[in-house]
This record gives sequence, C-alpha cells and structure tokens, in this order.
Amino acid sequence: MAALRRIPRERGGWWHAYVCPAHGVELDHGDLLSGVFPDGGARCSYGCRVDDEAVRGAWLVLSHQAWARHLRVLAHRGERAEAVARLVEYAGLYAELATERHGEAQTWMLRGRLFHQALTDAIWAVGIGHTVITLAQESTDGLGTVLPLLDDLERAALDARDVLTGQGHLASNYTAWLNAAGVAASRGAAAARGEEWDGAKVWLDGEHGLYAHLRVAVADDGWEWEGSTYYHGFVLRAALLALRSTDPAAVPSDVIGVLTGMTDVLAAIATPGGILPALHDGPYLRRPLALEWLELVALAQQLVPSPALDAVAKRARAELGAHDDGLDRELGGWFMGPPLPVRPAVGPVTVFGEAGYAVLHGAGIHALLDFGPHGGSHGHRDKLSLYLYGDTTPWQPDPGQVPYAHAEFRDLYASTEAHPAFRADRAEQAECTGKLLASDGSSVTAEVTQAYEGVRAVRRIAFGDSFLVDLLTLTAEDARQFTAQLRPGVALDVQLQGVGPVRTTWYGDETLHGWHTHTDGVPVRPVTRPGPGPAADPQRMRTRVDFTADAQRVVFASVYQASSAGPAVTDVQLDGDGLTVGLTDGRTARFRTED
Repeated sequence: MAALRRIPRERGGWWHAYVCPAHGVELDHGDLLSGVFPDGGARCSYGCRVDDEAVRGAWLVLSHQAWARHLRVLAHRGERAEAVARLVEYAGLYAELATERHGEAQTWMLRGRLFHQALTDAIWAVGIGHTVITLAQESTDGLGTVLPLLDDLERAALDARDVLTGQGHLASNYTAWLNAAGVAASRGAAAARGEEWDGAKVWLDGEHGLYAHLRVAVADDGWEWEGSTYYHGFVLRAALLALRSTDPAAVPSDVIGVLTGMTDVLAAIATPGGILPALHDGPYLRRPLALEWLELVALAQQLVPSPALDAVAKRARAELGAHDDGLDRELGGWFMGPPLPVRPAVGPVTVFGEAGYAVLHGAGIHALLDFGPHGGSHGHRDKLSLYLYGDTTPWQPDPGQVPYAHAEFRDLYASTEAHPAFRADRAEQAECTGKLLASDGSSVTAEVTQAYEGVRAVRRIAFGDSFLVDLLTLTAEDARQFTAQLRPGVALDVQLQGVGPVRTTWYGDETLHGWHTHTDGVPVRPVTRPGPGPAADPQRMRTRVDFTADAQRVVFASVYQASSAGPAVTDVQLDGDGLTVGLTDGRTARFRTED
C-alpha cells in the first residue's frame, strides 16, 4: 500500500538547522513527501531523536523543496492530473500565507513568504515555474488557477532582488536564484496563458538581470567569486535553469564565455572518477547535492559539452542508488539551439589565478593547492592546503562543511586545524590571500605572508615521472613553532623508519604511499592523534599527523606515489638546497627548495 502523500501546510524555516546538536550530522529526512514531521523526532545516525522548532522548520524546507522537485518529475512523466492538483493546492497555500507573519527568520536573512529566506523561496519557485512550463507544452488546461501564484512569485522575486541589489549585492549567489525564479515564474505564466514570453529585458538582459549578475559574480578564471565548489555549482545551475528555451546563439558572447569558464572549472577540479572536491563551504557528501550535480551536468552538457563531467554524473548517480528520481534524464531539449563545441581535455596543470587554486594531475594523483582569497563568509582558514585524491579515493580531501546552524562544528571545519595546511605557534591562520610565484607544465609554487605576522610560507608542488613532490618552506624573523599537517579522509598507517623518512600508507579504492622528511639538523616531532574526518560525519575519526618543529626556518618535504605508478620510489633525501628522489630503476630526480 502506497504511503500517504500530502503537501505540508506550515511555513518552512532554515534547512541548515536540520543537524544533530550532539553529533553534527545532518538528520535523516524520513519521507519528505508525507508532509508530516517524523514521529518522535528526526533521527540521527547515532540514535538521537531531535525535535524542536528549528529542526521542524528545517524539515519543512526539505519537504517543500522535495515537493517542488516531485512536481517537475510528475510533469515530465505525463502525470498531469496529479501535478495540476498539487499546483492548485500550493496556489491556495501561498495565498493564505500572504496574511501571516513571516516567522522568526534570522536578522541577516532576506525574508521570504513560504520560507524564512527569500533565497529558499526562489529555489522552490524555480521548481514550481518549470513544472508549469513543462505542463503547458502539452496543454494549458487547468493552469489558469495557478496564474495568481506565478504572478505573486515573480513579484516576490523582483522585490527581493531590488532589496539585494539596492544593498550593492548584485554579485550575491541569491541574485542568481532570484533571477532564475523570476524567469521560471514569468515564463510559466506566459506559457499558461498561451502567450510569448516577454520577460527577458527584466530577468536576463536588464540592469540587475542574470547576465549582469554573471558578469560581476564570476572572475576571469571562471570561478564564482566565493571560491567554493558548492556555491560555484549553485550559481551555474541557477543560470542554466534560467536559460531554458533560449538559443545559445542569442546569449551575449561574453556571457557564453562566463558559462564556458564555469563549466571548465568543474571539469578541471573533478577527478577522473568524478569526485568534486568540496572546496571551502559546502557539503562533503549529501544525497540532495548529488541530485543537484546530476541536474547541472544534464543541462551543462546541452550547452557547453565537457567529457569530464560525465564522470561527475556517474559518481553522483552511484551515490544516490535507489534515491535517484531520474529527473535529470527528463531534461533533454533544454535549449532551443545546438550546443557549443565540445570543450578540450584538461591538461596536467591548471592554475586559477583569481580564485587561487592550482590543480595538478598525473601518475594516478589528483592534487589541489589552495593559495587564493579567503572567500567571504564561505571561506576557510586553509591557505596553502594541499588536497590529494586518486581517481575515486579522497586520500586527503577538503573536509567540507556541516549544516551551518551547528556553530561549533561549523567553526571547526572552517579552521586551519581541520585542513592539510600549516600553522605557526598552533594558532589559527588569519583570513588572507596568497600569491602565485611560478607555474609550468609540471609544477606550481605559491606563497603566503599574511597568515601569521612575520611568517613567510612557500609551497612548491611538482610532478616527477611517477610521483608527486611537496616542498613546504616556513621562515620567520625569529624562532617559531611550525606545524605541517596531514589530514586524511581515509585509513592511514604511519611508520617511523629509524633516521630515515616517516612513511605513510593511505588506503581506499586506490593506495597512496608517502615519504616525509625535513631540514637536516632541525628536530621535528611527528605526532599522530585521532581527529574528525570529513564533515559528512564529524564522529568518524581519522588519524591526523602533525609534523612540528621549533625553528626560524624549516622545510617539510613529502613525496607521494600511487601504488599503480612506477618505477617505485626507493629513497628520499633533503639537503641544503633541494630534495633528491631515488627510484628502483636507478634513476634519481632533483627538486629545489624555495628560499
């Protein structure tokens, strides 16, 4: 017997409050289409049951958003009667809420009607608008009743956008979704009336429209200004949704360039197995996010085809398993004209100068070096972090972020201590920006001078034929306590080898081997201790390693080799001006350190 499905009648809150206060994990969603908060409280994977006003409000957000997505699925699959009936129900609910107070939204939020945040209203409105557009392609029967809702949604999006841009926030990721909501609602209303859409001058071409937003929100290197993988995809997905039924040839060439650059970013940072590193704020692993990546890839491949994104979609579908509703497979014919030419394959080294990321790929290792701007409210204190991935293994990943309402864990995952970065005197790095010093076809060098007063840090990442070298040089005006940090996302073995390098073995679908040494004559303490792993589950412990030295200058040198690569590394030696790596075939390779 099918479970009863109903649209909840209550206003949604803030989804980031849907987190266990004890364990920091997102709570189980239960049956979001039931419209009823889980009996006894929302479940935590560690056995907790959480029931308070904030959590109930967060669950309602998830439920309403699930309904908006479900309506899109119904429309695409021809289940018209059910889709129209639910749209009419939502039209009545939205009208009722116009006479009620907005609830206790936080003061920083731009408030909505159905949700505390106008942003959340906009995301929901996009789903409602696209449901109507899809239904109207077959017939406008029954859609007249929904017109007041669509008109209200367009007006709400315009009012919210006016407030936001009036505050000087045209570049905000909110603006992307308010424009997408305005497009979806107004285009849906036109379709329901059987008319041509005339909203492009307001929502696409206008002073505060989508094109103007993209021009200021995305840097020349293709990154959305916050430098977060999640918010980058968030804005790109909004843009692609807003461009439904648009001929790519009619989009201004500079905007096409922005969308192409944004797609290239995802292609460059993704591993060959489809892992998208969770750089800065954003979930490390989350089923609703996997659905978003599937939708983004399905739309992007129709505008800016990129073979690298196929692996992202494949991985997202595998993460979802039985929770895949198949919406992305219904989105063919999204644009009115043919796609742009297929994007070229990504090279071994890609540097994003404005965002401050360098991506190096070779010998079975996918490495990212973070040296760029802090990233605003979504930034982490992780300058010169080195993230290491195999094709499908997150050996040393960016740990991501928990739902924001958990203040303690949110601060932990934004901290220097949580990242494979460096520290001075065990203090947190200041929010700062580093500088690219050099890059070529096999190496990248960057520096940071503002993380700690009087401290200069230089990190050089370079590929040999079958291995990766990491040289981290820390200097100060006087002796400081310097720490280089390993932060695995997988099981890690650590072995001391007498007077030789410390050895590490990193497990997963693929195995990584590490050799770690330091400046001769400078005592270094390698200490292992348990610490929280990636933010998907802060209770899952991993073995952290801190290499600590009291010195005015120290070089921490590491060599990494995937077990699939060869010839194998046999010896690693650091002397006054460089690192020598010996291989089983008798060859050696030399890498200079930075002054």
